[in-house]
Amino acid sequence: MAGNGGLRLVQKTSSTRAFARIAPHVIPALDRAVHRMSGGRTMLSTQLLPGIVLTSTGARSGQPRRTPLACMPEEERDSWLLVGSNFGRREHPAWTANLRRHPEAWINYRGRDIPVRARQLEGDEREEAWRELLRFWPPYAVYQARIERRIRIFRLERRAGGTNRPGQRTD
Repeated sequence: MAGNGGLRLVQKTSSTRAFARIAPHVIPALDRAVHRMSGGRTMLSTQLLPGIVLTSTGARSGQPRRTPLACMPEEERDSWLLVGSNFGRREHPAWTANLRRHPEAWINYRGRDIPVRARQLEGDEREEAWRELLRFWPPYAVYQARIERRIRIFRLERRAGGTNRPGQRTD
């Protein structure tokens, strides 16, 4: 992890509009490559924030979609918070539509495949999670201030069983 000065620099950089234009095209591709080369043990972005690789079912295609994402682990709940900030871009990220349509998914977290069920947070539960997320990664506030849409927040909770991955045939 970066030291305090390095972390503040990364937070400031990640809050810029230039970062919002470039990062969505570069960071996920780098994360996928490093994740693949490390045998699922790490991603480049996890040097700053905890991360997962989400395998969800495409909302329209029904095909498996793998997306590297930053997350906030909730150890006491055995769950993870995901923020659909899309780096402060106007549109919701595609993975949020996938989870809304198909909440059962898989994550790879610290090299382990875990079946999860996603739930979009609303009301007081969302507000409480948002406060925690802002303490965890302050640039989320900049992303929200930059856009008109309300950033979606999901809680991924471990589910029992689940031998089939999204999009995997069961016959």
